[in-house]
Amino acid sequence: MSPPRIVLASTSRYRAGLLRRLLDDFEQVAPAVDEPELHEEAPRDRALRLASAKAETIAANRHDALVIGSDQVATLGNAILHKPGNVENAREQLRASSGNIVDFFTGLCVTDTRDGRRRTALDHTRVAFRELTDPEIERYLALENPIDCAGSFKSEGAGIALFEQIETRDPTALIGLPLIALARLLRESGLTLP
Repeated sequence: MSPPRIVLASTSRYRAGLLRRLLDDFEQVAPAVDEPELHEEAPRDRALRLASAKAETIAANRHDALVIGSDQVATLGNAILHKPGNVENAREQLRASSGNIVDFFTGLCVTDTRDGRRRTALDHTRVAFRELTDPEIERYLALENPIDCAGSFKSEGAGIALFEQIETRDPTALIGLPLIALARLLRESGLTLP
């Protein structure tokens, strides 16, 4: 019996780059999922709900596949930090994060279309930002232009210099795809990994 196809329910270049650490051959498909905020929904619940919705949407049209969905919700206090979309919003996010803790909840779902089973995991990463000056923020934004990243930084790049500390079980979760948990879920689904 041949192994199932692997489908990443995301067009994120960051998630695809991470998945390539584990697998050479996979398909990327954009999930058509609305991402509304539900009233009083906890960030961890939102991350898992959206990761599952992404995987399930793509799984509905696939056979003999393992479909991977992932979603990340960043919070500063009670506020969700969305992808900034432009430099001004990124500047404001970094100013607000300066000297504070930002929590990242990364939901993960692997849906096996062979038996309909859905396996999930959740990673919680805490990032302590150091006190940032406006010139430091401006230099960072000019260097990496992180407008497509929740929290307005790229920890895999120069963004790491913005932090005092990272508390996590899986450093890849902060980039958007927790590989330790994903490897476990794929093995539980019968896939052979190193």
